[in-house]
Parts: sequence; structure tokens; C-alpha cells
Amino acid sequence: MFLKVIKNCLEKGFIVAFAVFVTTLILPNHALSQTECDIECQQNLAQVRRATAKYHRVEEAVADGYVSTVDCVSSPDGGMGIHYIKPFLASNLTLDVTQPELLLYEPMKNGKLRLVGVEYFVPVIVNGVGPWFGSTAPPEGQYNQAPELYGQTFDGPMPGHNTGMPWHYDLHVWVWKHNPSGMFADFNPTVQCSQ
Repeated sequence: MFLKVIKNCLEKGFIVAFAVFVTTLILPNHALSQTECDIECQQNLAQVRRATAKYHRVEEAVADGYVSTVDCVSSPDGGMGIHYIKPFLASNLTLDVTQPELLLYEPMKNGKLRLVGVEYFVPVIVNGVGPWFGSTAPPEGQYNQAPELYGQTFDGPMPGHNTGMPWHYDLHVWVWKHNPSGMFADFNPTVQCSQ
């Protein structure tokens, strides 16, 4: 069928028809990837993969100042894994695609940890003074707005997940394990806390 359409288009000089036909075959996959990640985004993904490849060995992450939060985070939507946070990076407003504030590890059956993704984290700063730890939302119009990376706006502002964590914005990026829910989804249904 495919070859017959090509032959008919070329024989009758229907170059435009042939181009449209080929585009309809290619476009759905191309459009799908573009809705989530354009060319600049894909370049950024390559950069963060290069920058974090050494962290497949969790010992390298610890040596570079990342600290385990111990608990493996999961929900009905999937898992995030065990977070390793670099406090210095997580306490300021500076974002660098090659220096994620958190690394996400999935615990494996053999007791090892598998690097599956990264997370970017920006605290909510009120009036330019300091992070907001309130039990209610920060005062409207008096705090930093949601940042963007990879063409994605960070989630938030959201309250800290424990008493020592300020209100913040975050963005998960599943650079080391495919996420059927999307590259930038919070949870990955393929990540499990108990294997």
C-alpha cells in the first residue's frame, strides 16, 4: 500500500501530495515530542545527562555534597524515589540546568540505588528577605514567581513537605528512566519504592 501510494504520487507528478502524505506519517510522532520538549529543551536534557552521569554511583553524589532524605517517596501515581538534596543549591534562587538541586534514586532489589531523574527546587522568597515557612500561603504579590527550565513552568508555590522545608517551586525531570506519564511529570509509574 505504502509503495503503491509513493509510485502513484511520483508518476503523476504529485510532489506536493507525496510531501503531504509523508508529513502525515512523520508529524504525529514529531509533534508529540515537540509538545513536551523543543530543540533547546533537548539540548538542555543532553547537558544535564552529561553533568549527572557520574551520579549513577551514589558515592559520587555524596562526595559532591548531596545528602539523602532517606525516605522513598511514592503515591498512587507512581514513585519519585529517594531524594538526594544539595542544600547549598536548594537554598538559593540560582538555577543551572547542569546543577540540579536534587537527584532521584530508585531502590533496587540488590540494595543498590539507581539514578532515575533530577529535580530542580527554588524556595519561595517573600519580599526578597527569606524563605516562607508559614502554614498558610505566602502573601499574594510579595514573593518570587515560578521559574522556568526546559520550557516548563515549575509547579508551585507549594508548602514544604516537612517542617524544615520552606514553601517552594519544583520541577521533576526523568532523564535516566522513561516516564510514561511524561518527562516532566511529578511521579513516575515505573519507579517503585519496594522491589
